[in-house]
Amino acid sequence: MKSKILALSALFLAHQAFAIVGIGFHYAPNFGTSLKASKETKVKDVTVEGLDVGDVNYSHGDFKDMQGFGFKLWVDILPFVDVEATYNIAWGSYNADLFVYNAAEELQKKQPVELKFDGVPFGKASPKFVSMNGDLSVTYPITFLPIIRPYIGGGLTYFINTPVMNHAFVKEFMDKGGDALLSTGGMTDEEAKKLANELGKQLGGDSFEKSFAGHALLGVRAKLPVIPIAVYVNGKYYFGGDFPDEVDRQNFVLECGAGFAL
Repeated sequence: MKSKILALSALFLAHQAFAIVGIGFHYAPNFGTSLKASKETKVKDVTVEGLDVGDVNYSHGDFKDMQGFGFKLWVDILPFVDVEATYNIAWGSYNADLFVYNAAEELQKKQPVELKFDGVPFGKASPKFVSMNGDLSVTYPITFLPIIRPYIGGGLTYFINTPVMNHAFVKEFMDKGGDALLSTGGMTDEEAKKLANELGKQLGGDSFEKSFAGHALLGVRAKLPVIPIAVYVNGKYYFGGDFPDEVDRQNFVLECGAGFAL
């Protein structure tokens, strides 16, 4: 009788070590992805009544590595395979500046480009390249050991990336009327800030770059019996997807997190 109770207890604990469903939050850095700094380049001639009275130049800085986080939902109830749905967001910040020169090519003003966030303390920030992705993955457990569950798999990815504020981006903005404040041949501090703010708003418009890609993953998930908490680590390698030319993308992302598992 004792042996039967022990066997049933072991079976119950082993079953409880595998969750039917779980949801977690994770840290997802993208180490190695970087943005190359640009040289100062003219983006607009300043003219007054047909006369060339100066230039506006632009340049942006660089970043190395992207910070990120994400959420994951997993389902273990299916036979033979498990399913994961993941959302990640990663970003890298860089400096951007407008330079206003007069006709004698003397620098009159250097204006940093900042993004404004109303209603938020310290609501100004330098431009950011932001990459968001949603993953749908099918995984296969390598072993069926209780508590620790290593697995391999892969699936489909959908990327949404913001544009980089490069020279072409700024020049297009100027050509579409963003240079209206330059018509006087000069620029006050307030006008320079307004121009930079309008340029920053353009990053949040409809110019997101969207693409499909694929990924392969290797991971492990651990859960103690009865306790509804699980920890996990995923290593994902992405192939395909469209990124700006200025971004040197690294395809490997690490996800380290924990969550509730029932």
